[in-house]
This record gives sequence, C-alpha cells and structure tokens, in this order.
Amino acid sequence: MITMKNLKSLFILSLFVLISCDSDDTPPIDTQVPDYLNTVVSIMQANSINRNTIDWDDFRNQVLNKASDVQDITQTDEALRLALQLLGEDSSFILKSDGTFIAGSSLNCDPTTIATVTVPDNIGYVLVEPDTGDETEEIAYVRGIHDNIKNQDNANITGWIVDLRNNRGGFMWSMLAGIGPILGEGTVGYFIDPNNSERAWSYSNGSSRLDQRTEVSLPNPYTLINPNPKVAVLLNTAVAGSGEALAIAFVGRDNTQSFGSATCGISASNTKFSLNDGTELFIATTTMADRNKNKYGTVPVTPDTPTTDENIIQMAIDYINN
Repeated sequence: MITMKNLKSLFILSLFVLISCDSDDTPPIDTQVPDYLNTVVSIMQANSINRNTIDWDDFRNQVLNKASDVQDITQTDEALRLALQLLGEDSSFILKSDGTFIAGSSLNCDPTTIATVTVPDNIGYVLVEPDTGDETEEIAYVRGIHDNIKNQDNANITGWIVDLRNNRGGFMWSMLAGIGPILGEGTVGYFIDPNNSERAWSYSNGSSRLDQRTEVSLPNPYTLINPNPKVAVLLNTAVAGSGEALAIAFVGRDNTQSFGSATCGISASNTKFSLNDGTELFIATTTMADRNKNKYGTVPVTPDTPTTDENIIQMAIDYINN
C-alpha cells in the first residue's frame, strides 16, 4: 500500500490548476472547534465537485460529532479526515500549518519498474515524465520533449509510442505543451464543474491553453514531418492527476489506441482555500473530461487494450505497424 509520505507526494504532484483563495475570502475562524469545522464544511459545500449530490446536513452533523470531545482545533485531524471521506472522491486533501497531511483514503497508485524500451526505426518513442520543477524550468522542460521528438523524427516514422506510465502528475500545462506535436492541434479536453460550466484545454503551435488564455508557450516549437500519425499511449495505475490529464487528452484522437492498465482515478482540478490558522484546503472543484466531454474525475482512464508491462511494447508496435 502507498505510504503516507508517498501519498502526500502523489496528491501534491496531482495538482495542475490551483486557484488561490486568500483568507479574506473565507469566513473568520474562531478558536472554538465547532466554528472551525463549520467553516471547513461550508467551504466544501460551496465548492466540491460533489456539492449537488451530498446531504450536507448529515455531512455537517457527522463531522461535528466526530470532534464532540475535542477541545482545540489542533486536535481536529480525524474530523477533517472524515470530512474528506464524506466528499466521495480522492482528489481533495488538507495541509495543516505544521505540515500534517490529511487525505480521505490511501490510494494504491505506486509506480512500477519500467524496463528499457527498444522500438523499430519507423516508430518514435517518448517517455513523458512529470514536470515537477518551478516556473523558471517550464520552458526547458517543454523544449526537452520537443527536442526529443525532433531528434527521432524523419520521413520514415509511421507512428509514435507515448509512454505515460508512472506519470503521477506535475504541472499539466508544460506537459501538454511538450507532447503537443504528437497530440495535435485543437481542443483536447475540458474542466467541467457541477453546474456543467466548461473550460477547454487545447494545444496550438507550441502553446497549451485554458480557454483563450495561454498557460505555457514555447518559442519556435517543433512540428512533425508526418502530421497526424498513429499513436500508441501506454498507461498504468501510477498515472494520476495531471498525468491522467494527458491520458484523457489522447482519448478520442484519431489513429490512437491506449495499452496497459487503468489509471489511478483522481482526475479533478483542485482549488486551494487558505484558512486563518494556516491550514490549506485543496478541494476538487472541477472534473476532467475528454474532447467529447466524457467526464472522469473518480473514474480511471481505461486502456483500449488491457495488457501487462511484459507485452505492452510489442502490442503497441504491432498496432502501429498494422
């Protein structure tokens, strides 16, 4: 099972869109436990992706009852954990000011060992690793993927293998911009909130975009010699968060098949709410959807062809060559 240390890493890496909310935007927090927990529940009620399907009176009562014997807000960890469990999804989490990480469940989305990949000369191979660097490294990350694609590309390339295995998240927009030459131009996915409001994500000429806003843009991006190639996408259970965003981006693309095992199933975007005591709530507020607006969220991306790591490369090669 995943350790608490790794779980913390998983959830932090799974963030791809964070909308900071100052403490000025949240109700004042009293030192009394009921007021504190009521504030937390109210934020969840107003923003959770499941806000329209939860019985909030029962939710609130359960959380308050869990802390009925607690005398100080520093002792509310179990009540906060119960609140996360009652949200009914695994993307939300809480970071307290002392570094305590609280999640609703322990996910078994640990990475596996991936063998060295060898492919025929007519097939390109790109391993997309998480972008976990800071803003100063985003362009270098994107450039690295474009250069990798450029160095392999030639007129004889008939298809590409895009390996997302073990990609547990990072900065979604740089990863999307990086794989863009193979993914192709246009809208590739959506964020959809509980009221069905949509925000589209897309790739265009080296840039990843959220609606019309450019998130990451690479100067002088690479363009494939043979556009719209066949693509084999490799998945496993350690593909999570914004790693799943890339998997979703390929769903519905022409000449594309996915292979491996189902992803982790935490494909939602989180919004950060900061409380006056330093606690930060990372609440899943929108669900990821593919270009055809099929929603995921707690639903993993299931490969078109389930297979083991031992057979996955050969099956991807066979698909491209046939």
